[in-house]
Amino acid sequence: MGVLAGKRIVLGVTGGIAAYKAVEVCRRLVDAGAHVSPIMTKGAEHFIGRTTLSALASEPVQSSLWDEESPIPHTRLGQGADLILVVPATARLIGAYAAGLSTDLLTATLLATRAPVLVCPAMHTEMWEHPAVHDNLATLRRRGVHIVEPEAGRLAGGDVGRGRLASPESIVAAAERVLGPADLHGRTVLVTAGGTREPIDAVRVIANRSSGRQGYAIAAEAASRGARVVLVSTVELPAPSGDVSIIPVETAAEMQAAVESHASASNIVVMAAAVADFRPAQAAPGKIKKDGGVPEITLEPTPDILAGLGSVKPAGQVLVGFAAETSDLVPNAQSKLLRKNLDLIVANDVSLPGVGFHHETNAVTIVRRHGDPIIVSLSDKRVVAKAVVDAAAALLGPQI
Repeated sequence: MGVLAGKRIVLGVTGGIAAYKAVEVCRRLVDAGAHVSPIMTKGAEHFIGRTTLSALASEPVQSSLWDEESPIPHTRLGQGADLILVVPATARLIGAYAAGLSTDLLTATLLATRAPVLVCPAMHTEMWEHPAVHDNLATLRRRGVHIVEPEAGRLAGGDVGRGRLASPESIVAAAERVLGPADLHGRTVLVTAGGTREPIDAVRVIANRSSGRQGYAIAAEAASRGARVVLVSTVELPAPSGDVSIIPVETAAEMQAAVESHASASNIVVMAAAVADFRPAQAAPGKIKKDGGVPEITLEPTPDILAGLGSVKPAGQVLVGFAAETSDLVPNAQSKLLRKNLDLIVANDVSLPGVGFHHETNAVTIVRRHGDPIIVSLSDKRVVAKAVVDAAAALLGPQI
C-alpha cells in the first residue's frame, strides 16, 4: 500500500478558477486509498458543484459551521485529520489563515488542527507577486505550513504568467512527501531511466523498447522520501516532483559519462535504464541511402556501466541493477548480482503480459545478497518503485 492509504485528508477548496483541478486531486487521493473529507467555501461553489466533489470524495461536501449533525464540525475535522490540503488557496484564504481569522468552516478547521497543512496557491500573476501575499506566505512557512508554489502558464482571461495552480500530480506527490517517511532525507540517489539509442547514421539508431517509466517511478519515490535525486534519462517524461535534477542523454557512452560523474557522491545508485549491449563500430556521418544496397554494419560492445560501478563501489553505497529476462529469472539475476558486485538486482520476466516495457504495470523479483528474494506481483510501477527503494534504504547505514 502507498503512503496515502488509510490517511484522513481534509481537502479544502476555495473560490478560484483553478477549483476544477481540485476534483482531479480528490480522485487521485481516493484512488491512493485516502479518506477524503471535502470542504468548499461559498466562493468555490461558483466554480464547481458540490455534487461532483461529494460523488468523488469519501464523504459529502461540508461548507457550514452550523451543522446540525455535528455542532462543532471544524473541531471534528481538524482533530481527525492526518493532513489538511487546500487546493486552490486564494489570496484571501492565505491572508485569513496568516492572520488567524476564522471566517468560515475551512479557516476554522485550519485553526483547529495540529495536523500538517499543505497550501497550494493559485491566482493571477499580479496578485501572486504582491508583497502582502508573499509576506503572508512567509508567515505560514515560519509556522511550518507546507507550500506548493504555483507554476507559470496560461491563466484565466487569456493571460500568461506565474500563478497557475500546480498540477494535480505534483500536489498529490507533495502530500506523499509530507505524510511519507523521510528516511532518505540528506541522501543522494542516482537513477537511470529509458533505453539508450546508438546511431547507425544521421537518422537511424539501434534502440530498445524501454519507456523509462519504472526509472521515473523510482526517482519519484526516492524524492518523496526526502532524497536529492539525480535522474539520468534518455526519455522525455514529466519531471518527478521534489528535489530532482534531470540529465538528458542518448547513447550508452553519454550515460556512462553522466553516471560516473555523480556515482561516487551518491548513497544509492539504481541502474533502471536499459543500456544497449552493442553499437555500430562506425556511425555514418549522413543518411545511408537504400539505393546503395544493404549496408554491412559492424557492431561492437558498449561499455558495461553497471559492472564498472560495481568494481569501484565505495563503502556504504547501495548499488541496484535491473535484469530483464525471458527465462530462468532468479538464477540469471543471482549470477548477474555476483558478477557485477551488486547489492540488489530487480529482475522481471518481460515475456509475461503486463510486465516491463511500455506497460504502466510491472512484476518483479528483487534478489538480495542476503535474505530471500522479495516478490512483487503485478502492480503499478510506483508500487514496484516503493519496494525497490524500501529494499535499498534498508541496506543504508546510519548518516554520519
